[in-house]
This record gives sequence, structure tokens and C-alpha cells, in this order.
Amino acid sequence: MLRPAMPAMFRAIRFATAINVALCFLSLHPAIAHDIPNDVVVQSFLRPSGDRLDLLVRVPLNALRDISFPEHPAGYLDLARVDAVLPDAATQWLSDFIDLYEGDQRLPQPRVLDTRISLPSDRSFSSYAEELAHLRGPKLPLDTNIVWNQAMLDVWFEYPIASDRSRFSIHPGLARLGLRVTTVLRFLPPGSAVRAFEFTGDPGLIRLDPRWYQAALQFVKLGFQHILNGTDHLLFLLCLVIPFRRLRALVPIVTAFTVAHSMTLIASAYNLAPDALWFPPLVEALIAASILYMALENIVGTATVHRRWMIAFAFGLVHGFGFSFALRETLQFAGSHLLTSLLSFNVGVELGQLLVLALMIPVLDVLFRFVVAQRMGTIILSAIVAHTAWHWMTERVDRLSQFRFEWPTLTAAQWASLLGWLTVLVALAGLVWLVSLVFRRRGLMESHDKSESSETAG
Repeated sequence: MLRPAMPAMFRAIRFATAINVALCFLSLHPAIAHDIPNDVVVQSFLRPSGDRLDLLVRVPLNALRDISFPEHPAGYLDLARVDAVLPDAATQWLSDFIDLYEGDQRLPQPRVLDTRISLPSDRSFSSYAEELAHLRGPKLPLDTNIVWNQAMLDVWFEYPIASDRSRFSIHPGLARLGLRVTTVLRFLPPGSAVRAFEFTGDPGLIRLDPRWYQAALQFVKLGFQHILNGTDHLLFLLCLVIPFRRLRALVPIVTAFTVAHSMTLIASAYNLAPDALWFPPLVEALIAASILYMALENIVGTATVHRRWMIAFAFGLVHGFGFSFALRETLQFAGSHLLTSLLSFNVGVELGQLLVLALMIPVLDVLFRFVVAQRMGTIILSAIVAHTAWHWMTERVDRLSQFRFEWPTLTAAQWASLLGWLTVLVALAGLVWLVSLVFRRRGLMESHDKSESSETAG
């Protein structure tokens, strides 16, 4: 008796399920406005004064998700009721993820002194004084029509501190605000110039006024990591090592490379390198060409210690500019210790190179002794490197061809600086020539002594 009712019951269940699925899709519609934004720019000022530290922050309101901002029926923000929501939203999405330190002591949670909605066209954040006046001034009229996902949120946080002369650090963990978060931070220490920082994502702990040893340690780590993560620099080192696997032969080669890239790295850090858009892709193409040249020279078999260290010096000048591109965003963390940071970065690079050489030399010795003959192994390895470098070079040349070359316009001060560096290069070229004569003479004397000893033995 129950069987005829079963199909009807199943149809009712399917209909109810379809209704529930449809309702679920409809309920998702309001959440579309709370999707994670693609690009978020956070602007901030940090200023210690007396026994307090003021942090002013401006962030797009749509970066503060999972919060219901009151709206009018027409879809505009209800400015009369939104002020009650903003302090908790600022704490939940901003101050809870910003860690500030006075020395090594983490500061307590701040007070929210003021919050307000700003128009996207507002330019108060161009200076600390203007933004402070904006926060202290009148708020937007209640009849202002602004959609919530186009509004900006301005917040004034206050932290208690012991002294405005302390050394401060900040860890802005604001990467959760969007898929790509760029934070612009301007630090205003008392009696000093404004220090500007710009970083993407979560940069970790930033020391706003580091001591020299703190900056040095940070940049030694950066240099060490950069040489280990840079595939092109590792291949260049491999090309250096393949024909010369003796430490005595590699010392002048690596030293020449180190001196050369240190020069151009420091010059670039002091804004003595071209700032045209075509310059970075040109350097990247030349780096690939240097690897290709070294690999081909290994294949041909014309590499000698005397020839190789001079070529390493010339290519080191190019690689130094490549190192400077990696440092471009991190030099802002050097504080007042720019030269110390640059030299420390070079120390880190050299430590990384020594580690790579210490690993490469025994591996190549074992390979050439037990697996393949030295000459054949040199050709095979160099051919693989040359093939890789060729593809890199063609890709980078294609990228370079998309830029329009224009000669940079130089001021009188830049011309004077350029002449100074040309003088240094001429002096270094003379030094290289003298050193090459010394090495050549030593090689002739050693070969003469060997011939005499062989004749005496005969």
C-alpha cells in the first residue's frame, strides 16, 4: 500500500533540496562585496613625542572584511551610525596585527584616539601635520553619499612609551588585508629627518633606527641568501671553478670578481648608476652573456688563471649592478649606516661564494676522477651551462628590445661624479695591468726554474 507514495515522496525531497541549494546561492550574493581585495595600499605615520607614540593609519575600508557597515537603503554608508563600528574594526584588523617595540620591549595595545571615514580624493595624508589636522577637524557631513567599498578609514592610535629618544621597531603584519598589500610608512623621530619605508606583504621586524651592528648582521644575511638563491650567479661560479679546482688558482679570480662587483654595487647605491628603465634588463642580459662566454671559453680550452681573473673582474662590474637591483628595496632598512650595510652585504656574498666553492670543488674532483675524464667532463658541463645561458640571454634581449633607449641627461654634479669614477676606473685598470705583469713574470720564473731543475736532473 505504501509503494505508490514513494515516488511522490522522493520528488518532494528533491524539490526541497533544490530550494535549499537555490537559497544558499542567493545568500552568497551579499558576501561578494566582502571578497579579498587584490591590491591594498596602507599609508601610515609613526611619531614618538614625549611619553607617547602616535601611529596614524589610512586603509581602504573594503580591506576590513567580515564587518557589516551600516548603510542607507540607497546603498550609501550611514555616516551617523558607522562611527560606532570603526574603533572595533580598527583594533580587530589593524592594531591587533601591528607589533611595536621600544628597544626590545613590546609596547602594549594602543588606545584608539579617533577614527573617521575619508573620501578617496582626500589628500590629507601628504604630511603628518595635515593628517593630524584632518583627524582633529570636522568629520564628513552626514548627507555625504559614499559607497562603503570606495571609502577610506583613518585611524589615530596612541601607544605609551618611556622616551621619544628610544630606538623603535615595528612588525606590520598587515598582509592579510589583501592579496597584495603595499605599506608606506613614514617615521618622524624627534630632531631628525623623516625616514620613509615602503614594503610589500609581511617584511618581518623592521628596525626604524638600527645600530650599526644590527644593520651589518641583517645585510650579511641578505648577501648570503642572495648568492645561494641566485641561479645565474651560481652558474657563473661554476664556470669559474670547472677548469680550476685548486684554491690557489681560484683566489685571484674570486678576489677580482669581488672587488669589481663591490665597486659597482656601492656606486649604484649612491645613485651613480643610470636610472633609465632599460638599464636593469640590459644588465640582466649582460649577466647571461657573461655566463655564456665563460662556458664557451671552458669548452674551447683557452682559459688560464691570468686571463680568467681579468675577465672575472670585467664581468664582476656587471654582476655588481645585478646585486644592486636585489638591494634596491632593502637599503631603506639600513638607516644611517648605508656604507656599513653595503660592505656587510658584500661580506655575506663572499661567505656564500666560499660555501659554494667548498662544495663545488670536491664534487667536481670526484666527478672528473671516477666518472668522466677531465677534458670531456669540462666540455659536457660547460655545454649544459652554455645552453641554459643562451636561452636566458635570448629571453632577456627580447625583454630589453621592448624598451626605448635614450641617453640620460646629466647635470654638472653628475658629470663631475662620473669623471671621478672614470678616474678611479683608469687607476684600477692600471693596477690590474701591473698585477697581470707580476703574475706573468712569476709564471715565467716558475717555468724557467722547472726547466732548469729538469735539465739538472737529466
